[in-house]
Amino acid sequence: MKALYPGSFDPLTLGHLDLIKRGCELFGEVLIAVIENPSKTPTFTLDKRINQITHSTHGINGAHVCSYKGLTVDCAKQNNADLILRGLRAMSDFEYELQIAHTNRSLNERLETIFLATSARHSFLSSSVVKEVARFGGKVNHMVPKIVANDLKMLYAN
Repeated sequence: MKALYPGSFDPLTLGHLDLIKRGCELFGEVLIAVIENPSKTPTFTLDKRINQITHSTHGINGAHVCSYKGLTVDCAKQNNADLILRGLRAMSDFEYELQIAHTNRSLNERLETIFLATSARHSFLSSSVVKEVARFGGKVNHMVPKIVANDLKMLYAN
């Protein structure tokens, strides 16, 4: 079974990585689908994010990376994904994620969304929090993979 794990991953956090590992254990294969959203200005380029994820998932059996534009359901169909994997950190995430799941289901009724609760040790993490801490010189080594921590340090060193 193949799960599609979509997101901007700007940047990839240890919470994301935990869900990828657990998803691979549960489903056998997780395709990390990095969205290229022209209406947003990401911190890292698409190529940089793909490189960070590829490097960080090296050695995780079943983890693969791709990028996409447009609808997540179209990406899932093009890549023969059986389901969409999403993480929930807190109840506040649930309303938004449920709305997206219902929208995706209205576009493709055969595509299920599976929610995994984030591990408690990562429940405070978000890409926004990580960037804010890094921007002000705080340590993020316990929040992101080493390659991401290094890239953030270089980005905000200027």
